[in-house]
Amino acid sequence: MKGYKILSIIIALWTFNLQYAQDAGAQQELSLDQGSIDSQFEFIYKKSGNYRAEGKRYEVVRVINLDKLRKNVIDSINAANAKKSELNATIATHEATISSLNKKLEDTTSNLNSVTAEKDSMSFLGIQVSKGTYNGILWTIIAGLLALLLLFIYKFRRSNILTQIAKSNLSELETEYEDHRRRALEREQRISRQLQDEINKYKKMK
Repeated sequence: MKGYKILSIIIALWTFNLQYAQDAGAQQELSLDQGSIDSQFEFIYKKSGNYRAEGKRYEVVRVINLDKLRKNVIDSINAANAKKSELNATIATHEATISSLNKKLEDTTSNLNSVTAEKDSMSFLGIQVSKGTYNGILWTIIAGLLALLLLFIYKFRRSNILTQIAKSNLSELETEYEDHRRRALEREQRISRQLQDEINKYKKMK
């Protein structure tokens, strides 16, 4: 019976020491000099004392620990704000880079469109027109010149024909004129001879 009591005491002491070691380890892990804000609040909570008054429970916290926690919270907020400012600056830099890249992309696209338009267009009288329009204008000019050439050929041949007809008519007229002149000359000569014969007869009658 006595040995059983001793064994029970040993087990109780071992359990107490184990629990104390775990609590001590937890206390060592919690600190105001390191860890998250949540763990520091946990440290304050574990280090605080408490009492009851008028049925309410109050926690007693050391002012030095509270000031340390306040400083750590302010430092964490400042660090978060600094990180936020840094991230905002990084975002602004990235946005500026993206805007610059978009501008370059727009310029490149515009240049590509200009090159494509120049490739697909021709200069006509200093004006850039599409190849289809240029070909249409070119063939229209060629068709117009061809029509003028055909009209000139037609006018020339018609004028040549009219000239030939006029020459033929003139030749016929000249032939008729020569015939008329020859006949008139013959008639004049005949009349002159007849007149001379009459004169001669008249002289003989005297």
